[in-house]
Amino acid sequence: MEILKTQNLSKIYGSQKSSKQYMALKSISFTVNEGEFIGVMGASGSGKTTLLNILGSIDKATNGRLFIAGKDISSLDQKQLARHRMENIGFIFQDYNLLETMTIRENIILPLALSGYKAEVMEEKVNTIANDLGIVSVLDKYSYEVSGGEQQRAAACRALISNPKIILADEPTGNLDSKSGKDLLELLTFINTEHKATIIMVTHDAFAASYCRRILFIRDGEIYNQLHAGESKKEFFNSIIDVMSVLGGEEK
Repeated sequence: MEILKTQNLSKIYGSQKSSKQYMALKSISFTVNEGEFIGVMGASGSGKTTLLNILGSIDKATNGRLFIAGKDISSLDQKQLARHRMENIGFIFQDYNLLETMTIRENIILPLALSGYKAEVMEEKVNTIANDLGIVSVLDKYSYEVSGGEQQRAAACRALISNPKIILADEPTGNLDSKSGKDLLELLTFINTEHKATIIMVTHDAFAASYCRRILFIRDGEIYNQLHAGESKKEFFNSIIDVMSVLGGEEK
């Protein structure tokens, strides 16, 4: 079942009256099916983060249309967009974005609290998701009292707790060491397979991308190529490296 569709998305920065316009995206069109785990890759400045921001309704396309679960997101006003983000989109950021003045539990339930859920419902949901993701023991600690890996798991719990239609991950392994990064990628795979979550992940790391089932490569604001995972993760990884070498290598 199709969960997301873009039609000729373009993004131009700068005033039309200015000669210093920059086209970050050029007529991007693709579809995402429910339950897919998709990677978005490209060199620095290729437009991949701009694309993610538009998919998450953080930014707005200059031209084109975005459909999520059959609804034309491009036509929503600011109030409707805020409600859409809260109900349908989960975000996992590189820097976790946890509030230090709140416990891990309070950070996770924040989206539900903002939506007016009852306390007993929030408590049941946070205990269930924290148990699934293995952080029950740190729920009543503050973010600065737990490891980077536990903070990232908490961020994943917060993204999942409202049962969003799509989870958007922006370089989620960027601040983690290799072990914590691998743990997070296995966690995202678990979320994708066990929770049936649709995930779109921006990454510059070929190893991280090899956990995806499909990869869109962005070059100069356009879709340059895409790869589908096969039986062998090693072969998929090597194919990713080959495409990235053509695009100019990985970001530093």
